[in-house]
Amino acid sequence: MSDTDWEQRYQTGDMPWEKGEASPGLVDFLAAHPDLPRGRVLVPGCGTGHDARIWARAGFTVTGLDMAPSAVRIANEKTEEAGLEARYRLGDFLEEPCLEPFGWIFEHTLYCAIRPDQRDAYRQAVVRGLKPGGHFLAVHYLIPDEDGPPFGCTREEVVQRFENEFELLADWVPRSYSNRTGLERMFYWVLRT
Repeated sequence: MSDTDWEQRYQTGDMPWEKGEASPGLVDFLAAHPDLPRGRVLVPGCGTGHDARIWARAGFTVTGLDMAPSAVRIANEKTEEAGLEARYRLGDFLEEPCLEPFGWIFEHTLYCAIRPDQRDAYRQAVVRGLKPGGHFLAVHYLIPDEDGPPFGCTREEVVQRFENEFELLADWVPRSYSNRTGLERMFYWVLRT
């Protein structure tokens, strides 16, 4: 992914992305759509598992994926403490072969954590990881920063990158953490069949 040593960041506690709770936009989305088709969901860049646990609580079968062994360990511990079931794996989403495609992929600002020159590989990983007709729900951090991570992106860039293989069902400004209010945009896509 990026040149960042994510494991070192976890080891030293240098984790400004760690907010201690799931993405507010995801929490609201799941609450507003209680009748979503249940199934398997992949949460790449899952960190300590807050988002994965919200999916599990909503009745989905969840796999979290992260590059940092400490993140995977913490996610497992917190999920067990919460009495929930989710599976966490160590791996690089851009290179991970998904042997059994998922019905859902959810990501929260993973796209902005990778270098911009890796974004086509990211799109290919999403396509590879989903069943035909699968759902891709993403929260992107729309900032201008070029010296990341996080690396900036725009709504237009995101739409242009995904529109050929996905149908955009909706996009909106979600409820966010207080330091990101108005800076995130949520996209709900379905993989074209």
